Amino acid sequence: MGHTRWLNEEEKRAWTAFTTAHALLYRHLEQRLKRDFGLSGLQYEILARLSGAPDRELRMAELACALVNSKSGLTYQIGQMEKAGLVRRRSCPSDERAVYAVLTDEGMALLERAAPGHVGLVRELLIDVLTPDQVRALADGLGEASRRMAAGPGEASPPVADGTTCSGPGPEVAAGLDA
Repeated sequence: MGHTRWLNEEEKRAWTAFTTAHALLYRHLEQRLKRDFGLSGLQYEILARLSGAPDRELRMAELACALVNSKSGLTYQIGQMEKAGLVRRRSCPSDERAVYAVLTDEGMALLERAAPGHVGLVRELLIDVLTPDQVRALADGLGEASRRMAAGPGEASPPVADGTTCSGPGPEVAAGLDA
């Protein structure tokens, strides 16, 4: 059995602060989105990702990868959102296996209503309590950790079931709706 590198006090403090802040922030965001707009946090992220994509559409496999979600979990969410008129699915004419999720005008309108409060809460609870240097350090550190975890050991980027690779979190979302 190999040698375990236990966390020192500073590392434990960082880990505990990260897990607690993440859980609390997500809980606050989720409660606000559900109460005010009937959306889960994942559904908001789906709308935001699609809003920033060309023609407001992404392949389902690419969207699942960008959201770090299973394809079956995404399929369920898209089905629920499709019933609500927020998204629709379309087949790819050049690849019958590929399905696209497309943001509808109704979905975009809901995102535009939800985004100001969502971004405001992210600012209030996280961004505005940090100094610019702390925000930069948070982005750099978590960005690097995310890239390494997404790629996995020895991979440039994680594979997607259709043979392509996941290029990470996806395109920046238009009009500041990416928080």
